[in-house]
Formats: sequence, structure tokens, C-alpha cells
Amino acid sequence: MAEFKAPNTDAEFEQNFAQIKPLMTDNQAYFESSRCLFCYDAPCVNACPTGIDIPLFIKQIHSKNTLGAAQTIYNSNVFGYACGKVCPTEVLCEGACVYNHQDVPAIEIGRLQTFATDKAIRSNKTLFQLAPSNGRKAAVIGAGPAGIAFACEMRIAGFDVEIFEAKEKPSGLTVYGVAPYKITNKEALDEMDYLQKQFGFTVHYSHPVTTERDIQHLESEFEVIFLGIGLGRTSELGIPGEDKDGVQGAVEFVETLRMGHHQISVPKKVIVLGGGNTAMDAASESARMGAEHVILAYRRSKEDMGAYEFEYDLAKGVGVQGLFNAAPVEITGNGKVTGVKFIRTHVVNGKVETIAGSEFTEEADWVIKATGQAKRTDFLSLISGLERDSKGCIKVNPDTFQTTNPKYYAAGDAVSGGQEVVNAVANGKKAAKAVMNYK
Repeated sequence: MAEFKAPNTDAEFEQNFAQIKPLMTDNQAYFESSRCLFCYDAPCVNACPTGIDIPLFIKQIHSKNTLGAAQTIYNSNVFGYACGKVCPTEVLCEGACVYNHQDVPAIEIGRLQTFATDKAIRSNKTLFQLAPSNGRKAAVIGAGPAGIAFACEMRIAGFDVEIFEAKEKPSGLTVYGVAPYKITNKEALDEMDYLQKQFGFTVHYSHPVTTERDIQHLESEFEVIFLGIGLGRTSELGIPGEDKDGVQGAVEFVETLRMGHHQISVPKKVIVLGGGNTAMDAASESARMGAEHVILAYRRSKEDMGAYEFEYDLAKGVGVQGLFNAAPVEITGNGKVTGVKFIRTHVVNGKVETIAGSEFTEEADWVIKATGQAKRTDFLSLISGLERDSKGCIKVNPDTFQTTNPKYYAAGDAVSGGQEVVNAVANGKKAAKAVMNYK
């Protein structure tokens, strides 16, 4: 394979991870916006979880009212820039574009969205008028998309908001968990800085909330607490050899890469286990970091993968090889990974069954597990009266996002079990609206 050389500088890293949705120039945005048909009851709007008035902001771009377009976007989605880059627009707004029925390329809605919001961020344009302080206080645990969306909406209504974030940087998966070819660290952090200036919420970084005493302190100080904690570490597979040197979780790998860039070294042979979008990212990133042979292994067929088709195409495009109907049974090696032992599978009545005597081994220097993330049940068990479902996710009222402990609201992956950034933003905003309406 070896289509990419291992990057030794930040410039080489950026070259390997060139943005798949680069910013448009003024001319590109003008001509792309001219293609929009401004549909009545536009399907692209219905496909957007945050309900952005897409025809309106595109018309505003075309009439050169770019800051007006940014206002339209941010009114619905405070992660407007990030979502324009990291959203699976191919299956959401762009996937719903009427041009898809005419064998014509869909409008590049995501790139138009980042074009407009970038102009607002660069000009530091004030778009929101906050209500005077109402003397009420809200705490947010987790500075990810759901927590930030909740904070912004609460600040508009006059609440004082303090966010408690365990990591050194904000925005959750947008910084720590998204492939670098989708959005750069600088882009994500620039939008976060813009939002903090716009809305004036306070963020306490490197400030984890982990104990019952921490929780009691927040409960005594704040009227309402929002849980935007996301998910935990990569789940265990439960097979022999997982403790070997060279085995790691995909979430942890992506975070390390996002923070370390070219300082991270990836070996020649990598096997990624899983069939979701995170698996696609981990495989593609391994190849872009110079791995010569990357295998993406999944226990079902290619058609059964949970990943979007365009995500798999991205991985294939950088030389990743697919291995399907193969279940890992052991990670081999003497202290350090040397390979993965698989067994062939087939599906009978919807269930995966192994084929006796079909075992084989693929060599590897690294094994990356993209097998889902654990729920943060230990932390959640510290909160009195907070119920979880059978999968360990926080139970909420689907209309208000209030938990079974009425002081707490929650949204994002800790509730959904894992969705897109745009879903977390939409639900964080709905939770804030519910707080304001709660008597």
C-alpha cells in the first residue's frame, strides 16, 4: 500500500490529512449558491436535525449577505462551522437535495455553511443579544457539543452558566474524536473561542467531576445541572491477547493522533477491528500516517457494516483493505502483538455463526479496536435518583431531556449511545428550552 509517507513535520501531517471539505473561496461560494432551487418545504431542512433554514442562508450567501447567512445558521446550530465540516452531509441535508433525483450533484451545503460561519468567526461579528442576568445559575458537566449548545441557549435567556470539563480543551469529539481530515484542531477551537466570546459562559478546564462530594457541591450551588459527559473508553472484546503491547482502542488512538500529530509513530502493519464510522476513521488515519498495510476486519459482510458508505470509500481511497465475515478469536504474540487469529463467519437467520475449521491468522504490529465505547456507569451511579436504561444510557424524557432526577437534564452520547455532533447540538438546545419552560 504505502501511498503515504510517515509525516515528520506539521506541514507533512497537514498534507497527509488535507481537508476533505476545504473552505470555499468567495467565487466558489457565489457560484455554488446560485445552483440552489430554494425549494418550498425544502427536504434538506427536514433532514437537518437542527432545522437550519438552508435555502435562506444559501440565498443570503448568493446576495452577498454572508454575515446574515451566518446568523441564520447559528440561530439554529451554534456548532455551525464544525457541523458543516464533520456532519455526514452526504446522508443528511445533501443526501436529501432534490438534485439527487436528477442525476445532478447535490448542492454542497456543508461547505457553504462553513464558508458563511467562517466569515463571522474571522470578523468576530456579534450575532446575539443576551438577556439581562436573571440571577439563576446552571452547571454543565462536559464541554462537548451537547453541553455547549445547552450553555449558549441558557445564556441567551439570562442564566449564568459554568461548564466543568475534565480535559484541557473544549468541544468534546470535535477536537478529540474526529479524524483530522474532517476538521483541524485550530478550526474547532477557533469556533469554540468565538462562542465563548459571544455567549459569555465560563469553562473550568482540567476540572473533572468524579466524586459524590463534587456532585453535592454542584447541587448546592446550581439550580439545574446538565450532563453532557459523552461515553467512556473503548469497550473490551473479551478475547485472549487484548492486554498485549500494541493493542489500543480506536477512540484513544484518534485522540492521541489529534493531540500529537506527526509526533505519533504508526507501524507498518495495522489491523482495525470493527465496522462503524470510527473504524473507518482509524483505518484511514493509520494509512495516512504511513502504515504500509492496513486491514479493516469485520465479522459480518460489507453490506452489514454500520458505517456510512462514503466513509468506507474514504478508507478504500487511501489503500485500506477490507476483510469481511471474519471474527477475531485471539490477538497473538508474546507480550507484543504479532497478529490476529480469525475465524470465518456466515449469517444464519440474522445471527453470526462461525464456520468450524476456518481459522486463519493475519500478521499485525498494531491492533486497533473500534468496538464501541463503554458507558460511564460508575460516575452516573453517584447521582441520586438517576435511572439508566438496559444499555447503561441515561434515561430522559424524550421531549424535555429531563432525567429521572428533576434537577438534571442530559443529552448527547450519554443518552443516545452514540450519534452525530449535530444530534447532540439539537438535543442540548431542546434541553435548555425545556429548562426555561419548566415550572
